[in-house]
Amino acid sequence: MIMYAGNIYFWRRYRINYSFIFGFKQGTELGYREVLLLSFGLAVLTLAAAISNLDMEMDPKTEKYQALTEMLPLALLLVVIIIAFLPFNIIFRSSRFFLIWCAFHCICAPLYKVTLPEFFLADQLTSQVQSFRNISFYVCYYGWGDFRKRLNKCAESKLYEYFFFIVAIIPYWFRFLQCIRRLIEERDPKQGYNSLKYLSTIVALIMKTIYDLKRGVHWKIWAAATSGVATIINTYWDLVVDWGLLRRNSKNPWLRDKLAIPSRGVYFVAMVLNVILRLGWMQTVMGFREAPFLHRTAVIAIFASLEIIRRGIWNFFRLENEHLNNVGKYRAFKSVPLPFQHDDDKRI
Repeated sequence: MIMYAGNIYFWRRYRINYSFIFGFKQGTELGYREVLLLSFGLAVLTLAAAISNLDMEMDPKTEKYQALTEMLPLALLLVVIIIAFLPFNIIFRSSRFFLIWCAFHCICAPLYKVTLPEFFLADQLTSQVQSFRNISFYVCYYGWGDFRKRLNKCAESKLYEYFFFIVAIIPYWFRFLQCIRRLIEERDPKQGYNSLKYLSTIVALIMKTIYDLKRGVHWKIWAAATSGVATIINTYWDLVVDWGLLRRNSKNPWLRDKLAIPSRGVYFVAMVLNVILRLGWMQTVMGFREAPFLHRTAVIAIFASLEIIRRGIWNFFRLENEHLNNVGKYRAFKSVPLPFQHDDDKRI
C-alpha cells in the first residue's frame, strides 16, 4: 500500500490522470495521504497484535493460555476482512467495494468483460505469491488444529506441499483467462501472446513442482530451462509492451516518443532495476530459499519485498504508457483529459 501511495503521488506530480483511467467516481478516489493512512493503520494493528502476543507469552498469568495466544494472528486477519466488507459508510466504503468488485471479476475470469482496473488488480496479485502461500499456511495451521499444541507440521504434509506450489499458479491463471477472454472478444493477437507469457510462468511452476517432488538431473534441467524462458519473456514484455520502451527509432532513442518525466535517465534506471528485480520475482514464484548467511524465512521476506518494489515501479510506467498511448486499448478514444488542479498538487 505504501508503494501504491507513492504511485499516486508521482502520477499526480506528472499529471497522469489515474482516476480517469481507472474509472473512479469523481471525488471518491483516494489520494496518497488516505492510502498512507490506511497502510499505517494496518501496520499499527499488526504491531499491536505482535506486542500482545509477546506480552501474553511473558506474563505468568497468561502464559498457560497458549492456544489463545496463537489465535491472535488469525484474529488480526479476521478484523481486516471484516473492515473490508463493512457495509457502513466509513473507512472509504466506495473504494473498498470497488476493490471487492474488481477482485470478484478477477476470480470469475473469463465470465466478465476485462476492464483496466481488473487487469491491473490481477497483475498486482501475481506479485503477491507469498501472500497466497501465507494464506495456505493459515488454513493448514489453524484448520488442522496445530495451533493448540503450537506445532507446525504443515511442512511434513504432502498435501500442503502440493498446495504450496499450486496456490502460486492462481493469480497467473486469472490473468491467463483474462487474456483469453480479450483474445476471443477483441480478436487482438497481442492478447494471445500475452496469454502465452502467463502460460510460460505456469509451466515453469509446474516443472519446479515436479522437480521438488521427484528430484533428478532431468527434472532440474527442465525446471531451470522453463524458469529462464519465463523470466526472459516477462522481462521483455515489461519493457517493450507494457512500458513501450526500447524504441530504437523514437524521438528519444531507446525509449519512446512521448515521455511524462523530463529526465530520460529515470527510464534507463527503471529498466535496469526491473531486470534485476525480476530475478527476485522468480525466487518468490519458484520458491528457492537457500542462502548461507540468512534464515530461509528472512530470504523469503526480502525477495517478497523486492517484488513489491518492482511492481510499484512497473505500476507507474505502465499507467504512464496507458495515459500517453492507450497501449492496452481499454478506452475507445485516444486522448485522456488532464486532471484538474488539486490542493495536493499545489504543495508539490
